[in-house]
Amino acid sequence: MTMQSSVTPTWNQIRLIVFDLDGTLVDSKQDLALSVNAMRQDMGLNLLPLDLIASYVGHGVTVLVRRALGELATGENIEKGLAFFLNYYRAHMLDHTVPYPGIEEALGKLRTQKLAVLTNKPVNFSREMLTRLGFAPYFMFVYGGDSFSQKKPDPMGVHRMMEELQAGPLQTLMVGDSDTDVLTGRNAGVWTCGVTYGFGAHTLQQTPPDLVIDDLRELPPLLNNQRKG
Repeated sequence: MTMQSSVTPTWNQIRLIVFDLDGTLVDSKQDLALSVNAMRQDMGLNLLPLDLIASYVGHGVTVLVRRALGELATGENIEKGLAFFLNYYRAHMLDHTVPYPGIEEALGKLRTQKLAVLTNKPVNFSREMLTRLGFAPYFMFVYGGDSFSQKKPDPMGVHRMMEELQAGPLQTLMVGDSDTDVLTGRNAGVWTCGVTYGFGAHTLQQTPPDLVIDDLRELPPLLNNQRKG
């Protein structure tokens, strides 16, 4: 656990914790990559390395498909590829996807806070994934990339949840594995926490969050011990 901020948050004030999904709560890298490669194969293209596809994740499915198509990303090809990808991924999104170690334990110990998910994955996919993994009951809100007119790093989703819970910026924490999540938190004026185990973690070096953790189980003691004090 590393504090990056020059100002120390008062952790016992945190009331709302907003989590990213892919790369933060679940390791979905393989299923996303296999779905992208199935799309490319369907379009007569060669397969891409898993890690390269993972680097395209985090900005929504349209951006994922566009980047995966590269120079062939015409409007027609994006539309065709997106339709194939969504249909294939819907059927295969939990073939290999699993929660990261300690996620359920950490969520169970954060019951005193209000928990939410804000992801750029389509909301129906996100809710189905969390339901099938048994995590849906932990979250008060689950919003996706199509829930609002703007995706992360726009702060619209975070602001909506803060408004509904009447939680202020100093009472809100954004947790994610990438610069997109950190920028979302910054744009919303809230605290940010980066996790080093996700597939977007390399981007945290250039966009450092207020707090960096290696395991989500590090978060409950930080919040709850001070809450008791």
